[in-house]
Amino acid sequence: MKQLNIDEIRQRFVNFVTSRKSLVISSQDEHGVPFISYAPYVHLNNRLYIYISRISDHYRYVETGPKVHVMLINDESEAQNIFARERARWVCTTENLGNEGQEEIFAAFDNAFGDKMMGMLRGLDFSLFELTPLEGRYVIGFGQAFDVDLSGDRFEHVVVDKKDGSRD
Repeated sequence: MKQLNIDEIRQRFVNFVTSRKSLVISSQDEHGVPFISYAPYVHLNNRLYIYISRISDHYRYVETGPKVHVMLINDESEAQNIFARERARWVCTTENLGNEGQEEIFAAFDNAFGDKMMGMLRGLDFSLFELTPLEGRYVIGFGQAFDVDLSGDRFEHVVVDKKDGSRD
């Protein structure tokens, strides 16, 4: 198998995270039933921030659940192999920051999505959530999975022993 260039792959990971505009959110309702949704996000200070409406189902699941899973995934049209789409996922804790203050975060949203759009949303029933990634995984292909943190400082190749199926 070809030797992996970890530095190049780490840079690809950082570029991937900073190039996405929305993330998939996996949460649970009050009965433990899985619920999946998405939200636009910004990445700042090793945290992910979403701005979601209080009337959406995922609002209360993100607010009341102790953890959510989030995933960034490459578009199908860009995948070399549909079974190995580039993706990154994290388990996150959540905190509702409300709609006041947090101007550095809102400035990042303005920059990413436009100040007119964000100005309109800030006049509605939206609330800002901080998602703090705890553990994550980045996958770019078969045999190319990495345990990661959001910054890319932790970047460990996941190796499976094919003889017994355990990870090294």
